[in-house]
Amino acid sequence: MKQEVNPKETSRARAFERWMKSPQPMVTIIKTFDVTRLRKASRRKGMKFNMLLCWCIGRAASAVDEFYLLPTKDKLFRFDRLGINVIVNNVNDDISLCDVPYSDDLGQFSRDYDAVTKECAAACRDIFDEEANIIGTSAVTGTQFDGAINQYSGIYNNPFLVWGRYRRHWLRYLLPISFQFHHAQMDGTQAARFLEGLQRTINTI
Repeated sequence: MKQEVNPKETSRARAFERWMKSPQPMVTIIKTFDVTRLRKASRRKGMKFNMLLCWCIGRAASAVDEFYLLPTKDKLFRFDRLGINVIVNNVNDDISLCDVPYSDDLGQFSRDYDAVTKECAAACRDIFDEEANIIGTSAVTGTQFDGAINQYSGIYNNPFLVWGRYRRHWLRYLLPISFQFHHAQMDGTQAARFLEGLQRTINTI
C-alpha cells in the first residue's frame, strides 16, 4: 500500500527539507562485492544469477526502514512492501521494464521473477506495481565495468543498482555494483548498512 506521509513526522524531516530542492540530490556509491557464493548457488540450484542477486538486494533492503520511503516532487510516500524492477530484452529486440514483488521466500520470488519477466518479454510491454516501493536494477552483462552513474533528472527518485559482468580474481568472483539513492530518502549511514547487509546476504544464501 502507498500512503503519503508528512515529512516532518518522520526521521527524514531535516533531510527532506535540505535535499528536495537540490538540483542534484542523488548520491552514487560504488562497491565491489564478492559473489563467489552467489555464483555457486546459481549453478547448484539451477537458478539465474541475476535473479538471486535481485533477491539478495530485496532481502538486504527490507532490513532498512528508509527503503520503504520515497520522495516524489514535494511529497514523501511510505510503502508497506518492496519490489525489484528488472530490465528485460523483449521479442521485438527492444527492452521492457517489469516490477517483481519482493518476497522473503526465495522460491516464491524466483517463481514471480520468471513469470513476470517472461510475460514482459513476450508482450513487449512494461509491467509496473504502483503499490510497492520499487528498487531499480540494471544488469549490463555484455561487459565488465567498474561503476556507472544513472540519470540525475529528478523524474526517477527510486533507489537504483547497476552492475556488469562479474570477474574472476584468483579463486574468487568479484562484481562492482553502483548504488544510487535520493539523499532525502536516506543518508550514507543507511546506504552503508544496506551495502554491508547485501554482502552478508550474498555470503549466506
